[in-house]
Parts: sequence; C-alpha cells; structure tokens
Amino acid sequence: MNLRIAFYTFGCRLNQAETSIIRRSFEEKSYNLVDFRDNPDVVVVNTCTVTENGDVDTRRLLNKINRRNHKTKVALVGCQAQVQREKLMKLPGVNWVIGNEHKLNFLKILEKDGLDTPQLITPPIKRESFSLDIAGIDPQHTRANLKIQDGCNFFCSFCEIPYARGRARSRRFDDILKEADILAAAGHHELILTGINIGTYAFEDKTILDVISSLENIDDLWRSRISSIEPTTIPVDLLQKMGEKNKLCRYLHIPVQSGNEAVLQKMNRNYSILQFEDFLKLAHDSVPDICLGTDVIVGFPGETGEQFDETYDLLGHLPFAYFHVFSYSDREHSKSRKYLPKVPIDIIKLRSRRLRDLSIRKRNYYYQKFIGEEVNVLFEQKKNGLWTGLTDNYIRVKVKSELDLQNQMIPVKLEMVEKQAMVGMLA
Repeated sequence: MNLRIAFYTFGCRLNQAETSIIRRSFEEKSYNLVDFRDNPDVVVVNTCTVTENGDVDTRRLLNKINRRNHKTKVALVGCQAQVQREKLMKLPGVNWVIGNEHKLNFLKILEKDGLDTPQLITPPIKRESFSLDIAGIDPQHTRANLKIQDGCNFFCSFCEIPYARGRARSRRFDDILKEADILAAAGHHELILTGINIGTYAFEDKTILDVISSLENIDDLWRSRISSIEPTTIPVDLLQKMGEKNKLCRYLHIPVQSGNEAVLQKMNRNYSILQFEDFLKLAHDSVPDICLGTDVIVGFPGETGEQFDETYDLLGHLPFAYFHVFSYSDREHSKSRKYLPKVPIDIIKLRSRRLRDLSIRKRNYYYQKFIGEEVNVLFEQKKNGLWTGLTDNYIRVKVKSELDLQNQMIPVKLEMVEKQAMVGMLA
C-alpha cells in the first residue's frame, strides 16, 4: 500500500518505546511516514489512561485530525484502547481500537484487512515472557527507550494500569541484549530501561542487575539509565553499582505519591514514610551527586490540608532534585473512585501549584551545587541557537557553539543556572 502514515504518542517512556517499534515496522516496509498535520491516510495514536487528562488529550487530538482532513482514519492503540474499547470505537474518524496485546502488530492488521474494515481488537493480555521482533531505532531522538518489562501486580488503589497493561511479565534476557546491540550500533549511545514496573524484572535467573551489568559490555553504548522504579523493588546492590565508575547513570526516579502515612495506606502503597526516607537518604549518601526525582499525587480522596502539608514538608526536606506533580482523577477500574470525600478541584490546583513551585526551587538548589564543575554532556539538539543535552545525573545543559554537537559526548564547564537548565561552555 502506498499510504501516508503518521504517529502520535501520549504518556510514558514505555509508550514511546512501543511507538518507535510500530513506526520502525512501517519504515522497514518503505511506507511514507509523515507528520500528523500533513494530511496522512492513517494516524496511529498510542494512548495513555493514567489520568483523565489522557482521555481529554485523545479527544482533542482526534478533533484536530478531523478538522484537517475528515478522510484520515485513526488507529487508537494501547492503554486507553484496552480499557475504553467500545467508547473509543464510537468516536469520529476512529477505524481501529487495538489493545496492548496486539498494538505492535498494527502493520500486519492493516495489510491483511485494509482501510475499509473497522476493527476492535482488545483480547486479554497474556501473562508470559515476551520477545520483540523489531528494534525501536528512533531517528527523532538521540537517546532510545529499551523495553525490558511490562504489566504490574501491585494494584495501587488509584491506578488502572494492571487492567490496561496486564500482570507483570519480563522480556527474554537475550532479546533485550540483542535490541540493545542494534540500538547502540545505530547511534543511540544512551539507552533508558523502560517498563511498567522494571524493578520486578525476572527472566529465569536474571534480574534488573543482570540487565544493567550486561549492557556494560556493549562497545557503542556510553550510558544506561533507569526510568521510574518503585521504591520496594530497588535492590541495595544497585546503589553500589551506580556509585562505581561505569555506564549506569547516577539517577533514580522513585515515586512516593504521598508523604502522609494514612494516605499511603489508602493508596495501597506497600511501604512506610520512614522506609522511604531511609532508602532515599541511603541513595543520596551512597552515590555522589545522584539526581533523585519523584512522583506525587495531589488531592487523593480524603486528603486533608494537614495531610497535604506533611507531603509538602517531606518533599521539602528530602534530597530530591525535582518532582512530577499529578492531580488526582478517578479512573474507571481503580478502587479509589469509590473513596470519599473528593477533594475540590480548586483545592487540588492550589496544592499542585505549591508543589510545582517547590520543585522549581529544589531543582535550582540542586543545580547551584555544580556551578564551576566540569561535566560530560550528551548533546541532543540545537534550539534557539543553543545546543542542549544531558549529564548522566540529569542536568539539562545549554551551550553556544558553531560546531555540530549532535549525539556527541563532550566536557562542559557549567557557569550558571538559567530557569530549568544550566548554561556552560565547552571545556
């Protein structure tokens, strides 16, 4: 088929990794890949259902696509497709709704049945180890996401991901290394280990530590980075490995969700505030200059002003460099949708703003420590006349240079903090 195909991704790094794989399958068959604004025949939208914003964003994008060209046909795939199948199938322009079990097979589905057969494909998700046939080479990004795991068994009360993604399952160990080799050889010198609950990775006798250790042996790979990881799944040996001079980035994003014990219990989070504090301090003390980030949910049902203040104080005194702030929203399959009382939206917005302001101050404080330091930066792109890239400990760096720094690791002397980044000069 001589079709124009576009892709759009909402949500997490795992979604980004999977979109790269779907996109690559079309690229290998020489389809005409275009931007979704360039009147494609088909737009593949990889959906997210973590918050109600994901639902709103999907409908807003559909409206944009339909306004540009009402003949464009849309494939909604992924998490939202899995849990809202019938509802999504009724939306204008939607021709396919494909859940997580088969979304990577969209090319085969399209070539088998063509454009004129609306399809809803959302079978139950198998709970078994998996392999991936295609490497997710991503020419649009310097760094690549490497999927090692999927699904979750934790069933936090606010979350419907176990229903959208299925139970926890791990990728075959040899298959991970095969894709890592291909990605690194293609020029992706930093790989980000992604999944829903990557700390639970278990294939035969292999753990996430084995994955990280094996990546050390890939010549073209300069860095490996762990994406968001649950606090109860982080082996202490990981901190030792992170503190050594190797390819593993000094970076951990560990969701706390709340700083109040009673709220944590209602969320069905299996740790105490004290346990979380102790581990975070251990990480901070064990790994020099580590960047620590977190997720926090504001407005969980029943959250009082005093309970929010405890969260604010906890995030303030722990050595976080930043946090992502999420406004609570009821999800159809989550237990917490039945919890009362609901926190008013205006209160949630006010509390969220306070936490985001605190996060900005924390990031600024973390960055200030590195003024005058020389760091290695993997440069990604040139924007507004400045090259930008990341250090291994997640500092966004900008430099002015007439050289082509794309996808190069170069020493930079950091000079000042500017908003959410640091400015430096080539060393």
